[in-house]
Amino acid sequence: MTEGFCIVPDTSVIIDGRITARLKTGEFGSARIIISEALVSELEAQANRGRETGFKGLEELKELSDMAKNGDIRLEFTGKRPSLEQIKLASGGEIDAMIRAVAVDNNALFITSDRVQSEVARAKGLEVEYLMPLMEELKALTIEDFFTDDTLSVHLKVNVPPMAKRGSVGEQKLVIIKEETITEIELRTITRELIDRTKRDPDSHLEIEYEGVMVFQIGSMRIAVAQPPFSDGMEITAVRPIAIVRLEDYRLSTELKERIIERQRGILVAGPPGAGKSTFAASVAEVLFEQGFIVKTMEAPRDLQVQEAITQYGPIQRDMEKTADILLLVRPDYTVYDEVRKTKDFHVFADMRMAGVGMIGVVHATRGVDAIQRLIGRVELGIIPQVVDTVIFIDKGKVSKVYDVKFTVKVPHGMVEQDLARPVITIADFENGTIEYEIYTYGEQVVVMPVTDIEKDRPGTWALAAREIEKELLRYTRGTVDVEVASDSSATVYMDEEDIAGVIGKGGKTIDLIEKKLGLHIDVRERKKDKVKAKTKGREKEKESAIKSFVPAVERSKKYIVLTVQELSGETVDIYSGEEYLFTATVGRKGDVKIGKETASAVTIIQDPSKVTIRLAKV
Repeated sequence: MTEGFCIVPDTSVIIDGRITARLKTGEFGSARIIISEALVSELEAQANRGRETGFKGLEELKELSDMAKNGDIRLEFTGKRPSLEQIKLASGGEIDAMIRAVAVDNNALFITSDRVQSEVARAKGLEVEYLMPLMEELKALTIEDFFTDDTLSVHLKVNVPPMAKRGSVGEQKLVIIKEETITEIELRTITRELIDRTKRDPDSHLEIEYEGVMVFQIGSMRIAVAQPPFSDGMEITAVRPIAIVRLEDYRLSTELKERIIERQRGILVAGPPGAGKSTFAASVAEVLFEQGFIVKTMEAPRDLQVQEAITQYGPIQRDMEKTADILLLVRPDYTVYDEVRKTKDFHVFADMRMAGVGMIGVVHATRGVDAIQRLIGRVELGIIPQVVDTVIFIDKGKVSKVYDVKFTVKVPHGMVEQDLARPVITIADFENGTIEYEIYTYGEQVVVMPVTDIEKDRPGTWALAAREIEKELLRYTRGTVDVEVASDSSATVYMDEEDIAGVIGKGGKTIDLIEKKLGLHIDVRERKKDKVKAKTKGREKEKESAIKSFVPAVERSKKYIVLTVQELSGETVDIYSGEEYLFTATVGRKGDVKIGKETASAVTIIQDPSKVTIRLAKV
């Protein structure tokens, strides 16, 4: 190089260290290295925003200054510092233009590794040297040293011993890797390695960069780097899948496999963090592709482990809605939407589903039904089954529950009046068809009602109430009466058509009296003929296998008639005199039932104590 020859590097070759490396070899001889103040300001702004690229660039400038002090190179800083407005416009090329202007003023060689910058500089008439990315062999990353075959995630924080989660899926434990605490210098060294890898490896990407945080996708590893002001100290968290699983490994039923691939569906894959949701979703994507479907993904970051033919899309300008607009033009058969979490994510998911695209969404949830509840208030209630018709709940790497989501119009479970019929979303177990939850509106509220629990928690007192209702109504009918207690305040009774008039009474007076006496609402309905036959056969069968009768010891006290059967302590029983039903009671802890002497039942018992029998009540 001739005396007075000038070189102006741009930001890209300062950050990646290429210009420093070449100067150390003496390649540029006695050339003057001119650094634009605009370049310094840009690196300073990046560092102030917590971006590691800014710190790395400033360290390279420091190294150049040290070389100049040692007489190895000639270095000078020149140009004007950009204004605040110019710094804000850096992404539009304002800072690049100021750096090029320094090269023009000094008739210097302009060096860059930014292709756009090099083309603009040539168009401006500058002498340009474009440094192509070096395709050297990729070295192992320091972060990889913390991983073993069963390591799911590595957690490194300044002044804290390195830790990792190790074990099989769903069975991981947090362990300390080594006792020595990790330093900030070590963490920054790891971070610079990650930045360099994204520049050299086409399979590595800087997916997200905000003030104080960066997220890298290095192969199958997702690495988040946090530092102040975002976090209270520098921290690196690296996560990777510990197993690549195919759909056959989940041992799904034939019916579920057919459901997934028979047509475009809305599927939510739900589960707690670390349960293996994304792994399952990736395996479904692979199978759908093998079945001849066009499959795409929407991810931020893009960390699903799928084959090359399945294109993985990230957010356009940090907005998945823009990505969805492009996907609707591409027209995939299925789209895997990883991490459906925010309200906007659910809107995008629903919009694509209603446009006819098969959707598989990955959702954090502690129960399968919680995944559906996350749609409430975000998607119109009536279209939820059209948006999501299947929920697959993953726990500890296995499919633990599958729900079938449908829409119908019915009386919600626990209600009896026909005028309460309304649109209801039913959530049923896919394997056996049992409805476990119902979702419907009640007034202005949306109710998610567990149907199975209602059946389990049906109070035993309802059986007593049913017998009292039956006993009262038999006074007005000739045939049998079937009673279904729906709540503490209402019941439905079924009887023969010819008996209904006698129970209702003229103008409904009789039924009003019965309701007031019993203290609950009664809905009278006609029993269907096929039910009559079934009931008749059932009762005949009951008579054939009659309930065992117990003969109690009958004693008298001053106030009570006491019936004692020790073996029935705590049971609900029916008291009979011969074949005449007297009443139903609960046997005390001592095996006794007390009846007031003044009651009609006590008088009947006293007349002939030998006829008294006790039978277990049918609850």
